[in-house]
Amino acid sequence: MVPRPAPQSPSPPLIPQYFAGREVFITGATGFMGKVLVERLLWTCPEVGRLHLLLRRKKDVAPEKRLKKLKQSQVFDVIRQQCPQRLDKLCIVAGDVTKPKLGMSRDAIQELSQVSVVFHSAATLKFDEPLGAAVEQNLRSVLTLMDICDQLPAMQVFVHVSTAYSNADLAVVEERVYPAPASLHQLLTLVDNLPEHLLAEITPKLISPKPNTYTFTKAMAESAVAERAHSARYATAIFRPSIVISSLAYPFPGWIENLNGPSGVMVGAGKGLLHVLHCAGHKRADMIPVDIVIDTLIAAAWEVGIEDSREARVYNCCSNENPTTWAQFKQRMLRGVRRHPFDTPLWYPSGFFTESKTLVTLTQWLLQTAPLHTIDFLYTMCGVKPRPRMSTVSSRLAAMSSALRYFTTHEWSFSTTHARRLRQRLAPADNNIYNLDPNTIDWDEHCVSFVKGTRKYLLLESDKDIDKAQARMKMLLFIHRTMQCMVAFFMCRLAIRSAPAILRAIATLMTFRKNARKVLA
Repeated sequence: MVPRPAPQSPSPPLIPQYFAGREVFITGATGFMGKVLVERLLWTCPEVGRLHLLLRRKKDVAPEKRLKKLKQSQVFDVIRQQCPQRLDKLCIVAGDVTKPKLGMSRDAIQELSQVSVVFHSAATLKFDEPLGAAVEQNLRSVLTLMDICDQLPAMQVFVHVSTAYSNADLAVVEERVYPAPASLHQLLTLVDNLPEHLLAEITPKLISPKPNTYTFTKAMAESAVAERAHSARYATAIFRPSIVISSLAYPFPGWIENLNGPSGVMVGAGKGLLHVLHCAGHKRADMIPVDIVIDTLIAAAWEVGIEDSREARVYNCCSNENPTTWAQFKQRMLRGVRRHPFDTPLWYPSGFFTESKTLVTLTQWLLQTAPLHTIDFLYTMCGVKPRPRMSTVSSRLAAMSSALRYFTTHEWSFSTTHARRLRQRLAPADNNIYNLDPNTIDWDEHCVSFVKGTRKYLLLESDKDIDKAQARMKMLLFIHRTMQCMVAFFMCRLAIRSAPAILRAIATLMTFRKNARKVLA
């Protein structure tokens, strides 16, 4: 592994200097963005104090074991190799954002007495989450955490990680907090008192014009944070990333660890399972590498911290200065998964985007649902039990396409005034460490890294098997082309055989119209 070069500059960087000796509290540290945040703080701020991570018991796995597993993550490979002692700065705070008081005991809160910076990134990312669950995780957790922050004597900076799509019902999104889409008190009262089935019935009307409960609760949380910021004794920031994808450079080019959004599409297409997506190819795909997002997040915490403002500052972290479209992403993605194929794809990676709901429904059934259910039936007949079942895969692909539809058929203009000013404000030494600039993205090159990273870090496929994968891809291409020729042949034959009947029908129709004119005359 190539060591990272130490940045050289005549004056020391200001951001690592700011975090030196500071204790930091992070929620969502085991998530995709959270892991990169922890890694970048440990790597770029060598003198940072303890990092307190909110960890819950998950599937009977205790927080202690989860922390041990976190330290073994690939994201910390460079740190383990060059400065493993920095991982000792990670501390457990037992809790759960879905529980009252975040599931934290009085002693746990006392352990945070020296914390001066808080990053709140824990959230449910499910677009179709029931409203009650979305409110608990995306809204009430923020209110509770700010209550806890009010008790911390050393508290100075609170950063709430939101989403650029919290105002997805607007075509132009500025770096400001918009009015809440509903009354906070009334919403919490409804969630606390209505039965789940009644709440589900009124949810579409309640969240309108927001497209789903995720964007609705994120917008509500932003409004609540902004309101609380005026009376808080610490500085506050609201950070809005757009579609977060694999890393540009850190911890490694192409590092990815979730199946959300474009990475899910890439895996589905690369495995030969996904062949149609409800998408407007000409629309802008506002994707942004995770390391640019996290570097901007850390810099935003520094900026609001040194300014100590009592008004929540909003940062839109997007790539619209260096845009790419969904059609361009599809071309690069398919080219990438064909040249650097995944192991054991079911079919040759191919497909198309369409904005037609009718065409999506028809082709999904023809190219995905029917073939996958047929394979499932054949597996059952042969006594094979694949995991997951092909019918389950088919349902997941349809659900993913449905969930992404709103975001792949619309586009937004995001104002990035604060983010650009922050980028310009960094000292040269900080610019050597932190990359806040989306203009540094070469989309052709990055998409190759995205494919390779998905193969290596997400699917955990070995580079040793790449020759076998490429040989299989050649075989699948031959089968794919043969099938295309057969379909074209049968379509032409059907057209030729049907032509006489069609011509007779046309002649009959013309004769009928001619006779009808004579009668009318």
